[in-house]
Amino acid sequence: MPDDQEMGHGLVLNGCTPSPLSHYLKGLGVLRVLSTSDDGVRAAWRGECLVLYSARERTALCKHLLSDYSPAPVMAPWNGGSGFYAKDNKKALHAIIGGTAPRLAGLRDCLKVAEQALAGMDRQSSPKGDAKNRLLTQVRALLPDAALDWFDAVIVLAGDSAKFPPLLGTGGNDGRLDFTNNFMQRLLDVMDADTGAATQASRAWLELALFGEPAPALVTNAIGQFAPGQVGGPNASTGFDGSGGMNPWDFILMLEGAMLFAAAAVRRNASDGESVLSYPFTVRATAAGVGSLGAGDDGAAARGELWLPLWSQPAAYTEVRSLLAEGRVALGQRPARDALDFVRAVHRLGGYRGVDRYQRFGLLMRSGKAYLAAPLERVQVTCDPRTDWIDELDNKGGWLAQFRYFAKSDTTANRFAALCQRLENLLFDLARRPPQPGRVQALLALLGEIQSAIATSAKAREKLSPVPRLSKRWTEAADDQSPTFRIARALAGLRGSEKIPLPLRSQWYPVHPRTGDWMDDACKARPNDALCEVRLHSPRQSDLPRTLITLLERRLWLAKRLGMTEKPLLSRAGARLNDLMAFLHSDSMDAALTALLPGLILCDIPAASDYEADDTIAPAAYALLKLVLTPESQLQKLDRLPADSQVPIPPGMLAQLASGQSERAVGAAWRRLHASGLSPISMPSALPKLAGIDPRRAAASLLIPLNRRACRSLARIALNPVNPLPHEDESHGDESNMENHHEP
Repeated sequence: MPDDQEMGHGLVLNGCTPSPLSHYLKGLGVLRVLSTSDDGVRAAWRGECLVLYSARERTALCKHLLSDYSPAPVMAPWNGGSGFYAKDNKKALHAIIGGTAPRLAGLRDCLKVAEQALAGMDRQSSPKGDAKNRLLTQVRALLPDAALDWFDAVIVLAGDSAKFPPLLGTGGNDGRLDFTNNFMQRLLDVMDADTGAATQASRAWLELALFGEPAPALVTNAIGQFAPGQVGGPNASTGFDGSGGMNPWDFILMLEGAMLFAAAAVRRNASDGESVLSYPFTVRATAAGVGSLGAGDDGAAARGELWLPLWSQPAAYTEVRSLLAEGRVALGQRPARDALDFVRAVHRLGGYRGVDRYQRFGLLMRSGKAYLAAPLERVQVTCDPRTDWIDELDNKGGWLAQFRYFAKSDTTANRFAALCQRLENLLFDLARRPPQPGRVQALLALLGEIQSAIATSAKAREKLSPVPRLSKRWTEAADDQSPTFRIARALAGLRGSEKIPLPLRSQWYPVHPRTGDWMDDACKARPNDALCEVRLHSPRQSDLPRTLITLLERRLWLAKRLGMTEKPLLSRAGARLNDLMAFLHSDSMDAALTALLPGLILCDIPAASDYEADDTIAPAAYALLKLVLTPESQLQKLDRLPADSQVPIPPGMLAQLASGQSERAVGAAWRRLHASGLSPISMPSALPKLAGIDPRRAAASLLIPLNRRACRSLARIALNPVNPLPHEDESHGDESNMENHHEP
């Protein structure tokens, strides 16, 4: 492919822009038309214009189009309104067939072939059903090769029926507007049917079409779905209403460009006996990624979406045609089905085909029942896509596709459709931009909402599996280094033991700790599983402190019931002491924790440092309470508890604390620590008080795991000193709590 220096600076076509659709297709049409007489012509999209690289300068280019351009055989004898039937406008058709202009010879000959195919048929109206299919087969067999580009762009013969690509309506028309008859009429606007000479206004219209130069009045005719701003209607002109205006050259070159899009009937897979329409860069419409679209715009009110490629390096017509021919975008092993699939796959295709942007159009029902190609957005191809994150939702049993299908069913509750639309928007955003912690947290929070909605719906649980377990990179990408996140991460990392897993997600949702399936389904296949003999799931409470207290009480009960030898309060990523103090002294993080935690527990939690900087001092009364709930293994690593020793939780201590009886709870904690040989400070007659801390929040916080530095600080505050062993030196960053322990 020649570079810019070899080809000069190029001719900027200000009239050929990525949007509206008519102007994009017009640019392709210019390239197609010129390539028939100039093999060296190239084109590239720069900014908002098409740049043409050709041996022809501006004057020679206009002269060629005005005097030598031979239009493609564009016709649709199968359509009513095409000029071939009794009630049609036949003026342009008859003028071209009866004319003698050499440049119209190819079109004229093909129109005669169409007349031959229609011979003997009833011309009162266009054929329908089987009669139309027979006519289509006959017409295609009779047409010369030069006419097949147009035929294959508007009709796909698949088996015994015809399919219609969305770009050109239903076989070359849009409702009562036939594109082919209008094409012939516009040809007669710019050239004489007998001599082929350009009309008086043709040059001005051409310079407007190519370069955006001012021109006299446009033709008052419809342009169809290709240019929504030119369809007319309210506020279209001065006054309350106006008719649509059109540049004849826009329409002519637009249809010439549309012929680069050739459809095909393909088999999606070997087991699929039906042929499916495949069209370049075309997918099902989705409201994702565009705030101006509603949920109804991805159903019957849309014909689909076009994602039209924009390339910045000069490319020849054959290269562009090859790009469009290969534009049936695949996501992994399957074709992209909608905009969300496309934006995930777009980086892979664009990276090696030279495409750096895509203009997205939605073929949406607007202005009554008319379809318009609404420009939706411009999508930039990035060099560092993050779409593999979304693959985790889809690759594990196809959960994402299943949920989207379920949510959009007519028999599904509306709340699922609303959740699905929010999910699509967030996934679309993540797929096209580098992830930021706030965006990832929002996505996790939404996945938590979805999991909760499915869990509380018997119909949804029957149709859908739980949200798949997500990898550690989701956790890492969501980390905004805030106390709220560190507390949520610590809670999400709660586990049981290697033999008896007890992740927090199995308390939050009715899912099996080992398999991740819904508990009822998993237990049918595991009749002797001890985890199936107890209820793990804890009902959600009215606020965060009550929820955490309920989870803690149930967790401690489960530990006894399942025969665990240690408190199930260990986490791979403990919180800092200053995080815990922030939670104790304010409820400002409760809303964020409530939103984030249900989604973060769906993720694997990576190990975090046990010795992050933290100089916070906790109240001695709280330190006594927290040490009683500290897992024995942590106390042993601090050399505060002998091996094989236990610190049982005093009966009623949690209930006393949650009900506001903090002094009784602190006394019970002191006695238990003393009885276990941990040597707590002070005496029973002069115990420290939980001053300035809400006892209920203190009870809730006992569920939050702390890192080892925080535990050591609490021990120094609440226990009498001991002689440290060499391995206690914090400066060496003891990593013994960061072993590669994988939750079963």
